[in-house]
Amino acid sequence: MSKVLYSPPNPPFYSQIDKAIIAVSKVFAWTNLALVAVIVIQVVLRKVFSNGQISLEELQWHLYATAVMFGTAYAQVTNLHVRVDLFYHNFSKRKKALVDIVGLLFLAMPFVVVVILHSYDFAYESWRVNESSASPSGLPYRWLIKSVIPLSFTMLLLSMLATVLRNLDTLFKGANHGSK
Repeated sequence: MSKVLYSPPNPPFYSQIDKAIIAVSKVFAWTNLALVAVIVIQVVLRKVFSNGQISLEELQWHLYATAVMFGTAYAQVTNLHVRVDLFYHNFSKRKKALVDIVGLLFLAMPFVVVVILHSYDFAYESWRVNESSASPSGLPYRWLIKSVIPLSFTMLLLSMLATVLRNLDTLFKGANHGSK
């Protein structure tokens, strides 16, 4: 007689997307530590040695942009984004799910898709010409920072898809089913 062990059902697809986005976001969160270090170095160079570096100034913007751009997907997945909720906080879980689905499908996702479609050409052209800073002492490889736009917005689109799927679970399978 063989024993049949209980095997839990596979986690929903949106959970796998969530885990992947959270993992990638945690890696990019370290850019904030690098950003603080670069700011401190730049301030010390400028104020103590009267020798600010343009490349460090540009690096600050690049690190900040990277952290913010990849942080948007994390905020979406973890529901930590800014929301104007005059009425939303009083809604039931199902009504919240419906509002989120409509808002994401008809407002947020179309905008994100437009940004993705236009930013690929933007990043590709920068890569094709090996764009660098206009400043002689600025950073090379400007295409690297421009590539953050389509990559981070693709992650944001995936996080929105996961949120829509989670909310559909909530709508169709019950108020507590799709919630974390």
